[in-house]
Amino acid sequence: MTRKHDRGNPMVRAEHVVKRFGSNVVLKDISLTVNHGEVMCLIGPSGSGKSTFLRCINHLESIDGGRLWVEDELVGYRQRGDKLYELSPAEVSKQRQDIGMVFQRFNLFPHMTVVENIIEAPTRVKGQKKAAATARAMELLDRVGLANKAKAYPGHLSGGQQQRVAIARALAMDPKLMLFDEPTSALDPELVGDVLEVMKQLAESGMTMVVVTHEMGFARDVGDHLVFMDQGVVVEEGDPREVLTNPQRERTRSFLSRVLA
Repeated sequence: MTRKHDRGNPMVRAEHVVKRFGSNVVLKDISLTVNHGEVMCLIGPSGSGKSTFLRCINHLESIDGGRLWVEDELVGYRQRGDKLYELSPAEVSKQRQDIGMVFQRFNLFPHMTVVENIIEAPTRVKGQKKAAATARAMELLDRVGLANKAKAYPGHLSGGQQQRVAIARALAMDPKLMLFDEPTSALDPELVGDVLEVMKQLAESGMTMVVVTHEMGFARDVGDHLVFMDQGVVVEEGDPREVLTNPQRERTRSFLSRVLA
């Protein structure tokens, strides 16, 4: 897929990021850059640190070393001199308004209709008028192919439909960056395609995306940059087609031989 990327001012910049859970170092000196309009796909075995890195980008997890920026704004912290001071919950929440995130599980409010789920954050967090938020929600539902499900409750939708609603809900905040944490891993195989198609269309529209995925076809066809992680480090990265067809590292070859078999 050919898209223009602004390489002058990265959307995401990670420098020497470290994350620990107790004595377990989950991220070890991660340095990565995501350009505007770029789709970066993170692959690797379970426990490699992919999802943790994704969660650090919007400060759902704090970091223990290094720096993370979205555009030129330090994520989750304020720097004074050489020291970092963690932002208040309100300040972190404000930063997150610009970053949409879609999880493995859809996390929709079961007691709200589809359209109510989508307008909840724009009306409560951004103070949008209900009529305007609803009109925007209907546009987004049409975009993900679910305009006829606006008044349905999540429990009456398939997993794939719920995930597409979750994508619409994230887009309702007009984010500049979208994070996807294995968005198809909880779906039945026949439902995966519809979700990936919505993500592909989103990429084609120019949205900057960081995607943790096991869908190698999506990474190859839609991704601009592929990162293979294992045991908290970046083992190999590059053009997805190059990495997938001609991996340079033995660990990458071993992983791909199993997932592509």
